[in-house]
Amino acid sequence: MAFSCEPIDDLEPQALGVTYWFDTPTDGEPFTVKVRYTGRRSGVKGKAGKGDAFDVVETLEDVLPGSGPVAVTTWLSDVTPGEWQVTAAGTIERPGAGGAAGREPRSRRSGAGSAAGKRLPSASSTGRTGYAPVIRVRAPGARLGAWPGLVSLGVVVALIMQSVLARRNDLPATRILLISLVASLIGLVGAKVYYYVEHRGRDLSLVTAGMCIQGFVLGAVGALVVESLLFGVSVGQVVDVSTPGLLFAMCIGRFGCFFGGCCVGRPTGSRWGLWSSDRRLGLRRIPTQLLESTLAFSIGLVALVAVLARSEGPAGTIFVASIAAYTLGRQLLFPLRDLPRHTHNGRTLTMVIAGAIALAAVGLALFT
Repeated sequence: MAFSCEPIDDLEPQALGVTYWFDTPTDGEPFTVKVRYTGRRSGVKGKAGKGDAFDVVETLEDVLPGSGPVAVTTWLSDVTPGEWQVTAAGTIERPGAGGAAGREPRSRRSGAGSAAGKRLPSASSTGRTGYAPVIRVRAPGARLGAWPGLVSLGVVVALIMQSVLARRNDLPATRILLISLVASLIGLVGAKVYYYVEHRGRDLSLVTAGMCIQGFVLGAVGALVVESLLFGVSVGQVVDVSTPGLLFAMCIGRFGCFFGGCCVGRPTGSRWGLWSSDRRLGLRRIPTQLLESTLAFSIGLVALVAVLARSEGPAGTIFVASIAAYTLGRQLLFPLRDLPRHTHNGRTLTMVIAGAIALAAVGLALFT
């Protein structure tokens, strides 16, 4: 039901979080499920006033058989704070109806309505409202603080590795560390701005928006380059010794995405799928976050070997080749993600450019 976080539970605005679980059949065609949530605030007698009761229906289309137990979480913000008694019941509406395999179950909320079809078990529970920004990021499979915690761990690992490699290459490690700390703070701002831009159209502000690891990387690397120029440190050498740590940080940070409920993969009925949540729907998915984590680790390992082995050559080529290779690999993984694309040819163009840059950088490093 509602999730407790006692020190801030009573802060405004308040919301109520409710989760309904059901099991999917092991075979058949995609189907539609309607989940009806009814609730009444405890202690209310007689006719309920505005905000003292609710009756809403969540409709999930294209639910895949074999996608395991499904957790459907909904949030209600227009309710009176306090304790609530909530009942939820599901109905399979169109078993056997065709749908696009692997597509995220489409959801829409409506008012109360009748539902005909196979009934799923109903469940009742009691819970309290809580602080809305916390309620909206808590759900089965999504752990509060996983993303910032693991991204922060990745930053620490990156800074330590950068410092070790800087000393090994006779660079001013302390100065580079200070530059990188400032760059990391700028990266946090970049993470918020990137998320805000990617989710434009939603009711978000920069304060309430989440964060995106790509925005962090862009902001931090951009700041690192500018600061290196200002402080008279070789930009190419700095970004090269920073590359392995940066990629290992992304490897760790992607686990934060997996456990935090973002950047999710498409639903699947395959045995290779892993149960995970986007904070609203928990079900078996392609673990794209972990695939991207593996990609970052692999490229980071190659970059580390290159930094340790190279004694001379154009500075900055390791960074350019690694980031281009990561960008190419990430584009290859995009079709596995539950993320609508805004352009038809942008992915192909990005792959061609990233591949060409990676090959050019590798060639430059090997033959000059």
